[in-house]
Amino acid sequence: MSLRRLSLLLVPSCAAWLGCAEAGPPSDEVKGPDVVWSDPREGTATVSDGDLLPGCGEPDAGPVEPDAGVPDTSVLVTADSRFHASTGVTVVPQDLSTRDLELLVPDPSGVGFDRRSGTPVPGGMRFENIPDGEFFVRSNHLYYLTRERRFDLGVNRVGRPDAVYSPVTYTPVTADLSQMDPWQDYESISSPGTFFQVVSGDVDLAASLDFTAWPSAGTTSHQDPDAFLTGFTGYPLPVLDPAKGDRVYVNQLNAVPSGTLPSGAPMAYTTVTSSQHLPSFAFTPDGTTPLSLTSSLRPTPRSEFSMEWRLSEFTRWRADVNPDSTLSLPIFQVLPVPHGLEDGWVGYQGELLNLTLPRGENGVITRRMAFGNPYPASWGVLGYATYTFRAGAPVVVGARGHYPTGSITVVDRLEHFIAGPIVPKISPPREVRIDGLDAYVSRSVGTTQPVVSWQQPVLGTPRAYSVTLTQLTDSFVTPPAKRFYVPGDRTYLRLPPNALEPASTYFLRVTADGSPGFEPWRAPSISMERLPGSSASTFSAAFTTP
Repeated sequence: MSLRRLSLLLVPSCAAWLGCAEAGPPSDEVKGPDVVWSDPREGTATVSDGDLLPGCGEPDAGPVEPDAGVPDTSVLVTADSRFHASTGVTVVPQDLSTRDLELLVPDPSGVGFDRRSGTPVPGGMRFENIPDGEFFVRSNHLYYLTRERRFDLGVNRVGRPDAVYSPVTYTPVTADLSQMDPWQDYESISSPGTFFQVVSGDVDLAASLDFTAWPSAGTTSHQDPDAFLTGFTGYPLPVLDPAKGDRVYVNQLNAVPSGTLPSGAPMAYTTVTSSQHLPSFAFTPDGTTPLSLTSSLRPTPRSEFSMEWRLSEFTRWRADVNPDSTLSLPIFQVLPVPHGLEDGWVGYQGELLNLTLPRGENGVITRRMAFGNPYPASWGVLGYATYTFRAGAPVVVGARGHYPTGSITVVDRLEHFIAGPIVPKISPPREVRIDGLDAYVSRSVGTTQPVVSWQQPVLGTPRAYSVTLTQLTDSFVTPPAKRFYVPGDRTYLRLPPNALEPASTYFLRVTADGSPGFEPWRAPSISMERLPGSSASTFSAAFTTP
C-alpha cells in the first residue's frame, strides 16, 4: 500500500471527488501486527486498549469479449480461492451472489457517488454501463479505487480445496503431552514462557493450545482434560479426515537467552524447540466435543542465521508516524509458509521464531540466532520485522481508553531479509489533513464526507496508499474498520457518503506501501502477499463527526 502528495486547497474542482484529472494507476501491484493481531501482514487498523483481520444451463466458456470496435462498458468482478497444498495449487471460483459487493461511480457533481449493483454470472459478478474513468469496487468494508474492467477479489488459502470447515473457531481439548522441553514460566515480554501451537498445512489450521491447569516450571510432561484450542486466522476450524491424510503438528515454543539489548536489559527470543507430526486422525469440531490430543515430542532440527536489526532506522521516523506518538513494540519474526514461497506469504501458520522487545527499545541489534523448523523442505521461510508506535495518551470514549497506533514494516524471504541490515524501505506519509486542517490535532470535522490529504514519504516510492477509518467506541464490540486503497500517484481521498457515522469519534491511518508487486487496483488480496513487502503508516489524532 503506498502514498503520495497534495495540497488540498489546490485540488481542482474537476478532481474534487478523487482526482479525475490525474493519470491512471500504474500497471503493476504479517504482515505485521499493530499489537493486536488480525491478519498480521496488514498491520491492520487495530486499536489497543491499555496498550497498545452457478447457475444452471450450459457450461460457461468464460467472460465474453466485446466485439471489435465496440466499447466495453461492463466491469467483471471475479473471486477465485487458490488452495495451496502439497499436491499444488487448485483454483475454485467463489459464488459472489451473496457478497456485499457494489461499485461506487462518481456522479457529475464530483462529490457524490452512484451506487451500482451487479448481476451474478458464472465465475463472478458483472456490472453494466459503467462509464470510463475511476470508480470504487466496494467489498464489505474494503474499497478499491480502480479503472480496471476485470477486477479480481480472489484469495489464497492453505490446504486441500475439498476440506470441510466447522462453524466454530474454538474447541475443548483433552491434552496429554510427554517428553516436553522443561516448562518455562513467564518472565518478560521477550521471555513469555512456554506455549504450544497446533498447525496443519493439509487443511487450514493454525491455532494456540492453552491450558486451564498450568504446569510447574521444569515440568516435562503434562495432562489437562480441560485444555482448549483457538484458531489464529479467524477461519472456522477444519474437519480432520484421515481418509484424506490430514495431519497436524504439535509445536512447543520455549525462550532462548541471547545476550543483552542495547539498553542493557537481557534479551531472549522464543522458537520451536520440540514438535511432533501426529498420524492422521478424525475429528469434527463442534465447540463441545473435546479433541483428544496425545503427543510425544521430539527436538526439532535447528537453523542458524545472523542478523543486524537497526532499530534506530525505524525510530527516526517517529514524528512522521505521529508528532505526539511514543515508541511502542519492536517485533522480529521468522515465519513458515506452507508449500513454498512461489506466490509469496500464503497463510499464517504460527511462528518459528519470535523476538518481541521491550517498549521503546532503540539502537542496533547484531546477533546470531537459531530457530527450530519441524516442516518439510518444501515449505518456505520468511523474515518479518515491524516497529509499532502509539499515541502518547489514550483517547477516552465513555469508560474505555483507546491507543491509536501506526507501524513501519518490512518482510521478505529469510535469505534476502538477512542479506544486509534490516531497515525500513519506505517511511510514513506526512502532513495528513482533513478538509485542509491539521489531522494531528483533535477537532470536530464539519461533514461526514471530508477530504483526507497527505504528503508523500521522504523515503521510498509508494506503490499504493491505504486510508483506514477506525471508529472509537465505549464498547468492546468494535465496528470493523473501513479501508480505502488508492494508487501511489494519489495523495488525497474524498470519502464517500456513509463512510463515517454521525456523532461519532474516529481516528484515521494513512499507510504508504512500497511493495513492488502490490496491485490493489486489480487483484488486492493475491498481490498483497507477494514478496518483498514494505509499508509505513501515519495516524491522526481523534476527531468527531457532526
